Amino acid sequence: MARTAAEQRVRQVQRRTVVLLGTAQVFGGIGTGATVSIGSILAVELSGSSAWAGAVATVMTLGAAAAALPLASLADHRGRRAGQVAGLSAALAGALLMVLAVVSGLFILLVLGAAGIGVGTAATLQARFAAVDLAASEHRGRALSAVVWAVTVGAVAGPNLIQPGTVVGAALGLPPVAGPFVIAAAGLFIATVLLFAGLRPDPLLLARQLAAAGSSTAQDLAQAAPAGAAAPHAGGSLIRGLHAIRDSRTAVLAVTAVVAAHAVMVGVMSMTPLHLQHLVEGPAFHPGHVAEGDVLVIIGFTISLHIAGMFALSPVMGWLTDKAGRIETIMIGFAVLIAAVVVAGFGQSSTPAVAAGLVLLGVGWSAATISGSTLLAESVGRDARVAVQGVSDMLMGAAGAAGGAVSGLVLGVAGYLGLNLIGAAIGTAVLAAAILTRTSRRQSAAA
Repeated sequence: MARTAAEQRVRQVQRRTVVLLGTAQVFGGIGTGATVSIGSILAVELSGSSAWAGAVATVMTLGAAAAALPLASLADHRGRRAGQVAGLSAALAGALLMVLAVVSGLFILLVLGAAGIGVGTAATLQARFAAVDLAASEHRGRALSAVVWAVTVGAVAGPNLIQPGTVVGAALGLPPVAGPFVIAAAGLFIATVLLFAGLRPDPLLLARQLAAAGSSTAQDLAQAAPAGAAAPHAGGSLIRGLHAIRDSRTAVLAVTAVVAAHAVMVGVMSMTPLHLQHLVEGPAFHPGHVAEGDVLVIIGFTISLHIAGMFALSPVMGWLTDKAGRIETIMIGFAVLIAAVVVAGFGQSSTPAVAAGLVLLGVGWSAATISGSTLLAESVGRDARVAVQGVSDMLMGAAGAAGGAVSGLVLGVAGYLGLNLIGAAIGTAVLAAAILTRTSRRQSAAA
């Protein structure tokens, strides 16, 4: 009877944790969506040069990369709640700096604001791992995807706050383009308060308490990984995390899939607003020209469709990860990602084709990220998971930063088609690696 009561308590805490994390994602996602949709345009406007078009996306992803290990270390020592609240607080400060950047016209404030939003992105990414701390192995994909899915509402709403934001900005006596960031700051404040007050008991700390007690419930939760991969409390350690990944072939594939998918997604997505502005305005377009009116609406709608592709089908990807298999879903994700960049690249002269490609890009990213993250949690020892999660997110952010930084240069040299073809080449390489790993595992199982 006592065991049944303990299992029931874990299930209740798990359900409550997923709901709370999901609710916070709804409000917190607004900031990222708003920044992504108009960040490149603001960067060109405030800097006066199209060479800085990728600066906001680059700094956001660098901020996420730099914050990944510290946030993981904080979570490892003080629980998921501490890591989440710290990250979202930084994002709140970033949104306010974005407002100040628009008001003052200072490019440096835009850059600092983007860095703060990036720290919040790192916390958002790590929320998916908080959803599986107490999840049974057969439900990990679905639990992780439920929290990823919840960001859909806020992230899709963010790019479409451009028009309502102008009303808010005007009401507050601010420039119209500052309005979306005011709304984003309000959403981030709500998300921070929700997690600070509500994420109790902490899922990571409770899972450790159960493991220390040696309950069968904890053993069920902890099953999946090879034993003894790292010493306890290795979270936040770059070297130990890298060693744990290196010692597992499936962990290497998982990290490669997550990192590559993110690099391609950020690289293509961050340059799409500028490409659409050029496409819609035609001969009237010139670097440094501020997009307005219908152009902003088209950009916001396209980016919102892309973000919907990233998150709306997350539950399907979680179910597929649990049913079809982790590696198989990685393969599906990269097949879709390759199709996405082919559609967007060869359809570069058509706004609907670019939008369709961006939707597929989001779907491919979703499948690769959810299945890769789930595979990663199962490929290392339980005591190494927080460290490995931090390293994975750090590499993911670094790859995104590189993609955002290089994409502007590639766009100038090879055009939008060339940018997409590079994404296709990266996707093909990872798909081949996944196929080889799957074949090797099947041969080993048959031997």
